[in-house]
Amino acid sequence: MAWQLLESSVVYSNPWFDVRNDVVLRPDGVPDSFTHIIAPGSVTVLALDENDHVVLTRQWVYIHGGTEWRLPAGVVRPADGDPGAAARRELTEETGLAASSWHKIGVIHGADSVSNHVDHLFLATGLSPAPTGPDSTKSTFAVRRVPFTEALALIRTGQLPHAGSGHALLLTALERAAEVA
Repeated sequence: MAWQLLESSVVYSNPWFDVRNDVVLRPDGVPDSFTHIIAPGSVTVLALDENDHVVLTRQWVYIHGGTEWRLPAGVVRPADGDPGAAARRELTEETGLAASSWHKIGVIHGADSVSNHVDHLFLATGLSPAPTGPDSTKSTFAVRRVPFTEALALIRTGQLPHAGSGHALLLTALERAAEVA
């Protein structure tokens, strides 16, 4: 039996998300309310170069009050049309790189009890400098390439805490391990 939505209202809205309060009927038949955040989707890009190095960015993350290493990532804008276009844009904006090969590797849901947020994960290979254009502005992020195994170690030591980044790297490591087995 599923939750039944009886009524929904926006209690707060800004350009990045809406906060909704839903009046619901729980599966056990008890009426309740559920307040949650409606957020646009996002993308995370695992960009691998010809030497199996991962492209990382160092970004200030306001909500966590500091900088962190992460894969290129960002929101899916309405103008993007789809997550794949957003991934290509984010890679170029944050690193100045383009990729000739793209593969969707999965999705991750963040904070399910609080938000509908979905992060679309992509693998980008065949890296080269992006052609000049509106999305190829010079990034303000520090960009670094590290061997794939070193990027995995950053997850293990807590130095790469971004959920989409960790999930993309771990999915790829599991796929590689399955190919060897």
